[in-house]
Amino acid sequence: MQDVTASDLPGADGFLRRSVLRVLAWVQAGMAHLHYGYLDWISKESIPITCDAEFLEAWAGLKGVVREPPTFATGTWSGTGTVGTDLPALTPILRNDGFQYQTTADATVGGGSTVTAPIIALTAGSSGNADAATPLNLALVIAGLNTVGSASGAIIGGADLETDDSLRARMLAIYQYPPQGGSKSDYVEWCMAVPGVTRAWCAPMLAGAGTVTVYTMWDVVEAAHAGFPQGTNGGATGESRNTDATGDQLIVANYIYPRQPVTALVDSRAPVAQPLAFTVAGLIPSNTTTQAAVTAALQGMLYLKASPLADTLIDQSDADAAISAAPGVVSFRVTAPTFPQTPTAGNIFTLGVITWA
Repeated sequence: MQDVTASDLPGADGFLRRSVLRVLAWVQAGMAHLHYGYLDWISKESIPITCDAEFLEAWAGLKGVVREPPTFATGTWSGTGTVGTDLPALTPILRNDGFQYQTTADATVGGGSTVTAPIIALTAGSSGNADAATPLNLALVIAGLNTVGSASGAIIGGADLETDDSLRARMLAIYQYPPQGGSKSDYVEWCMAVPGVTRAWCAPMLAGAGTVTVYTMWDVVEAAHAGFPQGTNGGATGESRNTDATGDQLIVANYIYPRQPVTALVDSRAPVAQPLAFTVAGLIPSNTTTQAAVTAALQGMLYLKASPLADTLIDQSDADAAISAAPGVVSFRVTAPTFPQTPTAGNIFTLGVITWA
């Protein structure tokens, strides 16, 4: 009697496209793929460094780190009118691009025929920030008031919802450097918790014993100013031993003040830009696309390496590694500046002119 094999059974031929065995093979393979994919997803979400979405917020919450919400920009509107005319609270104000603000308190035209009123953006986010003297007009007609006005100072404080990358960086910093009641890392973490701050540094005893100087950068919120905070350096509103800061620096100082050790004298400062020029010779291929890639690479390197602290060091290897990783670069030589480069204390390197030799 002849043995019967699977290939002799109707519909069991593995070479047929719609055979039973082929269908079963695809089903089993698909199930195995999904199972392993699910296990891979579980392993990703089970540790803080690779988790995302709600798991990222859960891991951060275990260390008391929460995602920074979007904030509303605030400032002051200035206009003119007839003496004694009232400007009521909640009056709508428009920027030239259509962005809306409103007054937050009543104001009255004074003896100089001028009036100023505090305003707040109606939409949260960095789009509400504006420079001093930005044209701002009343969105409705009020007898005795000119509709044309402007921002009497910089409108600041607007920040977008914190990104996953920013939240993860702050969370990992807490895991790596647990709070110690006022250590150097604590001040950096406090600065980074301020909505809008993207980089921060701490310089203990820069102005003498008991002093703490913090520097911050606001690379997204203050992108129009190359990321530099807008305001004046100083301390918190409640700090009687120091001149009050203003603008972005005051936001940082006021956030730190209730968290710092009571004896510390904290000074919130903006770094000073110190452009660093480069000469790149023998770039191959030498075209606008490659030059743009090199420019972006050097900007990224300075973003990661530059700081206003005196121990900052930019070396030849930093520039070489950055340019080598730029897309399309085959060959190059960095012939200037002379390395290593260290900024003046309080200054931060920014990308200067690049000469293509």
